[in-house]
Amino acid sequence: MKLKQLAALFLSTFVMLAASRTFAGPDHSEFLKGPFKDGPSVTKACLECHDKQASDFSKTPHWLWKGPTKGHVRGYERSTAEFGKTNMLNAFCVSVEGGPNQEARGHCVECHPSYFWNSKNFDFTDKTRIDCLVCHAQKGDYGREDDKITEFADLDKAAASVAAPTLQNCGFCHFNGGGDNCVKHGDLESSLNSADKSLDVHMAAKAKRGQGFTCQACHVTKDHRIAGASTMMATHDGRVFCETCHSGKNAPHQKSRNKAILNNHLKSVACQTCHIAYFARGNATRMSWDWSTVGKKLKTPPQEGRATYDNSKGTYSWARNVVPTYLWYDGTIKRYMKGDKIKDPSKPVVMTAPYGSIDEKTAKIYPFKTYVGKQPMDAEYKYLNVFQQYKGLWDTLDWQKALEDGAKGSGLPYSGSYRFVSTVSYIGQHHMVMPKEEALACGECHMGGTRMDWKALGYKGDPMKTGGRFSRKKMKK
Repeated sequence: MKLKQLAALFLSTFVMLAASRTFAGPDHSEFLKGPFKDGPSVTKACLECHDKQASDFSKTPHWLWKGPTKGHVRGYERSTAEFGKTNMLNAFCVSVEGGPNQEARGHCVECHPSYFWNSKNFDFTDKTRIDCLVCHAQKGDYGREDDKITEFADLDKAAASVAAPTLQNCGFCHFNGGGDNCVKHGDLESSLNSADKSLDVHMAAKAKRGQGFTCQACHVTKDHRIAGASTMMATHDGRVFCETCHSGKNAPHQKSRNKAILNNHLKSVACQTCHIAYFARGNATRMSWDWSTVGKKLKTPPQEGRATYDNSKGTYSWARNVVPTYLWYDGTIKRYMKGDKIKDPSKPVVMTAPYGSIDEKTAKIYPFKTYVGKQPMDAEYKYLNVFQQYKGLWDTLDWQKALEDGAKGSGLPYSGSYRFVSTVSYIGQHHMVMPKEEALACGECHMGGTRMDWKALGYKGDPMKTGGRFSRKKMKK
């Protein structure tokens, strides 16, 4: 065989091998053989080849749990401060800052990709504290419970199995946000691990007639920065839009006989509004959390097979197949920030809500989960309290002690008196996209359909009868 032919054969073979390794990824059992005594020892082995990746990751909101708002939060457009889970409140477990040394982090770290983030003195520059396995291990039953690796995990097998993250990896945290499966989101939960096309056209496996997408297919990642903005969070690493894929030759509705009408809707109606007709279509999602009933030993019947009361956490409600709340959203949010004064405690405190109105050209109607709660407010200072729940209230049922210790961790003074106030959060629904055959029909919103509250959205009535918003004279940019 001539030299040029040999060279060509070698090159083609090399390219094929390189391509196969690119798609399948290298077999890390060659490099990570163990034995490993603990998680950080695995990370140290990873750093021998992946120091840059660790450096990249250590600058992201996934690691820091904060970042610049990038114009996402109304009123903070020019702020240079960084916000995130580490210094914001929500209506679920409320805050990670509870405790004199912020001991609450010891529970929250279950969904933070680190080892031993159990105090405010955690060193975010120490790359050996990164938990690579929680995002990359595919075997070994690897998992986290409070600030420890689950006792049945096989570290050696987990380390040898590392690969690109799967739905299960991302879902370990995002399906269990709020402390359990399907508590927080309503459109992200463990049913997606085995979804069929009817549950989610994107994440269902190809064997179940879906696209077989991992999260990264839409949440594009570069240098460990994962795109995606939540209506609950202040920061993000880039936006994700349906139009990124569904445009041009892949534009929607091309084969529909109502193509023109449907495409005209896209000026005012988000894709999700028609294609996520209901949320919590797998497991039930939590719709409310009342902290005021902690310690009252109530007996309440279950809903959808799930408990509605916990003596240390309060009262819950659950629902399945929920019709969303429809609101205008221009891509920015209104957000309660730590220390914000509450002007009227008799009204629900809006924890997070989309910003937008019928008069804004860029705003569209999106679907949201309406989640309500009750949590403590300082009776004198009129702001929501941070309290120590983990290794605090959950054990002692002592609100006064929990609030005192929460103030020490958060830096928000506690006056010594508190009351409970109602809260409301509007959580965007973007997953569990239904097939086109199951999308909303015209009559569900128009021609007597009751799904949309047109007057609440700013219309005189059904726009099919009274006219659409672009017939209005005044429109903001």
